[in-house]
Amino acid sequence: MKVTLVNPPYPEHAHSHPPFIPLGIAYLGAIALQAGHEVSVIDCQAEKLTIDAFKTRIAQHTPDVIGVTSTTLLYNQAKRIITAAKEAHPNAVTMFGGSHVTFWDTNALNECPAIDVIVRREGETTFQELLQRLVNKQDFVGVLGTTIRGPNGAIIRNEDRPFQQNLDSLPSPAYHLLPIDSFHRMGKTIFPLVTSRGCVQWCDFCSTVRMFGKGYRWRSAKKVVDEMEALHNKYGESQFTFYDDAFTINRKNTIELCDEIINRGLRVEWDCETRVDAVDKELLERMRQAGCITVWFGVESGSTKILEKMHKKINREQVKEAFKTAQKAGLMTIASAVIGFPGETEETAWETINFINSLNPDDIGCYIATPYPGTPMYEEVVKNGWLKVTDFDKYDTATPTFETPDLSMERLREIKYKAHQKFYLRPSYVFKMMRKGGTYGKSGLKTSAAYALRAMHIKLS
Repeated sequence: MKVTLVNPPYPEHAHSHPPFIPLGIAYLGAIALQAGHEVSVIDCQAEKLTIDAFKTRIAQHTPDVIGVTSTTLLYNQAKRIITAAKEAHPNAVTMFGGSHVTFWDTNALNECPAIDVIVRREGETTFQELLQRLVNKQDFVGVLGTTIRGPNGAIIRNEDRPFQQNLDSLPSPAYHLLPIDSFHRMGKTIFPLVTSRGCVQWCDFCSTVRMFGKGYRWRSAKKVVDEMEALHNKYGESQFTFYDDAFTINRKNTIELCDEIINRGLRVEWDCETRVDAVDKELLERMRQAGCITVWFGVESGSTKILEKMHKKINREQVKEAFKTAQKAGLMTIASAVIGFPGETEETAWETINFINSLNPDDIGCYIATPYPGTPMYEEVVKNGWLKVTDFDKYDTATPTFETPDLSMERLREIKYKAHQKFYLRPSYVFKMMRKGGTYGKSGLKTSAAYALRAMHIKLS
């Protein structure tokens, strides 16, 4: 089979980041290659392709299968991509996967006639079976983890597929299929890796844990470091980022990973994201010794009331201790926070902002609570009639999409801007980033400069 995998472009005017290497597509590409299929990738984000430019590109291919992935923000663009692909290749089978359609599957099939099959949750084994069914000229009835159009046109939701338990059985991501040069910035290409899937906690705002399940499945340290070493040797790169939802939940496995890197003498730099209640002094020091330079911590809120409502299951003292310990270990720290969660008031929002500033992190990620389908937060917002924005092009974590009696959308937007301005325009922060240097230092300075210019514009206008 000839397979073309597509990463859709960001919506126009949406808050977006520089393109990241799409790890999910790299895994699916590896699965298809392993089964003997011919695979190509069109990454619209990396190649800066509009929908019209994509139409030109897809016309140059002759695919039997077209697979498109999307988050909630990319959903509408993904539908446009699939529609354009189907127009160019009406006989190709179109498959749609990712976090959004996992929970929006029947809606997606009803909204977009060009979609043939939805792949829910983890896609590797499901994708492999779908391709084999096509080779054997069989239909998709009964394929676990899919939602399909039946023989009579009726939508059939096949049962969920059990999660992949042996992650070591998956092939290494096929990064070579991607336009790697397009991801090179500030002197480096940062390769994504995972050591695990799933999470032991289910915060009410998170769709990722509902995509990969409650529980924790991990890969062997040797397999992960083999991938790091292969990439380091092939591309001459030394920086990696771990996409795990909670990197250090399995303390023993994290120690083994660090020891494997140290024992091989592999000189690499990497960052990760984890929970504040899943680190300690010895672990953080070992991570630093193994090349970890930055840890993202999910602070989420500085308000005990909001933390409890989120079901985050952490407290402020644990947050303070984690940041202090990580900083003493020589690690850069990033505080991730969510403002505007149902129940948030202006007072609790500022409680969060002042709290994360008191932690003295090297950077912050202050996001507006966004009700992703499949989460309890989405259900609460819809049930109470608070949802004001249904255009998924606006679900970028920078734009308010719902309004509660406690906090207006306009006020929330102002608070978010002032929170970033307060953090990035501190002279102490600017000097700190100048001393820091490297990828994160340069990034911090660029962000500070952007807020300074915006502040000057507002003042002068």
